Amino acid sequence: MTATTTRTTVAGPVLFARYAFPPNRHGYCGPADHLAFFESGTAGDAGGLRAMAREFAGAWPYLELIAGATGLPDPLDRRAVEAYWVGSRLLDRVGVGNVAGSMEDRFRYLAGPRFGRLTAEVLAGGVPHHSFAVLCVYPWTGLLGDDRRAAQALTVLDMCRIRWGRVLHVHGDRVEVAARHLTWDGRRLDLGGPRPETVERAVDGLGPGADLRAGDWVAMHWEWVCDRLTAPQVRALGHYTARHLRIVNDAADAGPLGLLA
Repeated sequence: MTATTTRTTVAGPVLFARYAFPPNRHGYCGPADHLAFFESGTAGDAGGLRAMAREFAGAWPYLELIAGATGLPDPLDRRAVEAYWVGSRLLDRVGVGNVAGSMEDRFRYLAGPRFGRLTAEVLAGGVPHHSFAVLCVYPWTGLLGDDRRAAQALTVLDMCRIRWGRVLHVHGDRVEVAARHLTWDGRRLDLGGPRPETVERAVDGLGPGADLRAGDWVAMHWEWVCDRLTAPQVRALGHYTARHLRIVNDAADAGPLGLLA
């Protein structure tokens, strides 16, 4: 996952690895050997990354959906990868029917009677962006209504989504970033104002944030910098995050409290 000064030089499989590594490092998804995954990303081993990407049971079907519905030849085409993790107009070309069909294939059996809520979220404008998976599909949103688990649920939702922030200071392999975090007032899930946090940009100088400078915009997943963002990418990420927060908060009857009840 070597740093680059322009994103156009990063191949789709490598870009995927930059965003998928943090949860893989925590053991949440993907191949069992997270060090091998990191090393393949660092080396730009597209073949190795392609094989390992299929082990991400959450992300891979969305990439297949985006590519298949928009005529891209490869789920790891960087345009599909960027659309899923960051967001782009490509998502709005997928079509409600395609998204609904994907939800039917993947979640009807697992969700049981709750499946109708997933269908409603698609009809309300949900698209195959990572924020849709985190906020509308994963069960953590429904746990916000449990006082015993609300704090944990909010932390997982906040760290699992792709968030954006601006670099304040660089300290070795870490950077201080001003970023907006999720808030929960007992009824609504929103974004608070920017506040500083410290995240990792590299391991021993290797990583997608190895050449960051103060003032750069970055995307983060868990405690890891995934990539430098352009201004249009920041807007796209904010747009699709806000779209899915609106869907969650407008969900039938009880908003997040009833989303997956």
